[in-house]
Amino acid sequence: MLARGPLTHGWQKDGLQLMAEQPALASPESISEEKQVPLDELALFFLRLGATAFGGPAAHIAIMEDELVRRRQWLSREKFLDLIGASNLIPGPSSSEVAIHIGYLCAGWRGLLIAGSCFILPAALMVAGIGWLYVHFGKLPAMAGILYGIKPVVIAVVLQALWSLGRTAVKTTFLGFVAALALVLSVLGLHPLLLLLLAGGITCAPALRTSRVSLSVLPFLTIGGGILATTASFSLVSLFLVFLKLGATVFGSGYVLLAFLRADLVTHRGWLTDAQLVDAVAVGQVTPGPVFTTATFIGFILGGIRGAVISTVGIFLPAFLLVAVSGPLVPRIRKSKPAGAFLDGVNVASLALMAAVTWELGRASIVDTLTVLLAVASSIALLRFRVNSAWLVLAGAIVGLIAGAVHLR
Repeated sequence: MLARGPLTHGWQKDGLQLMAEQPALASPESISEEKQVPLDELALFFLRLGATAFGGPAAHIAIMEDELVRRRQWLSREKFLDLIGASNLIPGPSSSEVAIHIGYLCAGWRGLLIAGSCFILPAALMVAGIGWLYVHFGKLPAMAGILYGIKPVVIAVVLQALWSLGRTAVKTTFLGFVAALALVLSVLGLHPLLLLLLAGGITCAPALRTSRVSLSVLPFLTIGGGILATTASFSLVSLFLVFLKLGATVFGSGYVLLAFLRADLVTHRGWLTDAQLVDAVAVGQVTPGPVFTTATFIGFILGGIRGAVISTVGIFLPAFLLVAVSGPLVPRIRKSKPAGAFLDGVNVASLALMAAVTWELGRASIVDTLTVLLAVASSIALLRFRVNSAWLVLAGAIVGLIAGAVHLR
């Protein structure tokens, strides 16, 4: 789970602002303290990020790192990695939680609410609009051409972030070994939470032999579990409770959410058909912002605009609460030698999970000569010329639209 977003300051890009002006780059490692960011600047960045950040959590995090760490220098790369690790250890949408963490770090409690809300709102509005079209016309707007061009660019953006974050996170040969082990176990299918706990346990074991640490510095590791029992009959209250439960218990990517949604809404309650669920997940994938806005689409299908609002609030509310609880603990964790070592292990394992997801996404996105060229050109532009990723995403969308039009002819 990564940090900052592409809208205003983060990694996804500042939208129009970043396109118009690219500040000089500096070494993020040299930054010792986080900047206090004005609330309007924070809001603008995350609004832009939420409106333009395609590609899922890994891409969101990569954009945040690029914009907020490397370009805007709102926080250090080390701090950013800590926030990613902390977000991975709690249930809910990881990139949204990173955004919420960043808001808290840069502007306190008001920043926590503003960053998270502004990141989620644009995507939720887009998905609700698509839900209206779906209900009234029975089909989704065509976005194949745009996605065809954007996906290879997103792969390049994520690879750039992995390279940048990896050089900071893998501080020792031992951590490199832990990262490699985590990657192998991830490919073999080990549950993400178990993988993170295992990596953290391996790295903190030596420190525990020489230090004593109170378990109170890691209370959020135990948050989660099966709570909030719901009834099978449909009502707006039961809809809210279903998504509140999912937001409080689901770890992992949007694909993990799909499994929970099918078990809850199709198999157990019969509120949706498999076809409707597939369409809902597709909408979450093809729109920018958090993939968990799939809940907005489902809510609209089941309960109109009120259902969309209730579902969105339900699935994202636990993220705000969990970050509010765990956020103030991150500095304490880093100051403790055993807990800091644990977080180092979680950080490298988080990057391993990100790499595994990127591999799968790359196999589905880079499918022909044109997509290979887009991915390679974007990688060179990012690594060699440090081109703003917002420009590259826009270029990819244009190329995809042109390619789609040519194909239709």
